[in-house]
Amino acid sequence: MNKDTKYIKKEDCKNEWYHIDVENLTLGRVATRIALMLQGKNKPTYTPNVDNGDFVVVTNAKKVKVSGNKAEKMHYNFYSGYIDGHKQPTFKNMMEKHPHKILELAVQRMLPKGILGRKFLTKLKVYTGTDHPHAAQSPKTIKVTG
Repeated sequence: MNKDTKYIKKEDCKNEWYHIDVENLTLGRVATRIALMLQGKNKPTYTPNVDNGDFVVVTNAKKVKVSGNKAEKMHYNFYSGYIDGHKQPTFKNMMEKHPHKILELAVQRMLPKGILGRKFLTKLKVYTGTDHPHAAQSPKTIKVTG
């Protein structure tokens, strides 16, 4: 271990609030950027075992897009644990019923598995429309390309 490496403690973390409008953006590219921000990998003070990430507010989740013919061919697997409890909705069906879940699942699968990954996911706030109730935190708007 290098003596110059600085690891921060939980008390030294400063979490910011960011707003991302995902209208007409590609699902995977946006989810990657959000996952990095939730983990704090976009900061120079990144420490792998400390929650140094930021809060991310996502709006217009129902207007996110996918490339190619993934809208018809991409499936999500859910199993309730009961007999005949296996469901496989397509991207198009999920967009009609639960558009916010698409982005949440994409980001969740890019985060580390375990306690810290679940803690990162609580900092993600996804809304299907343009309005969100986090104006009091005054989130900084980020322009994501892709």
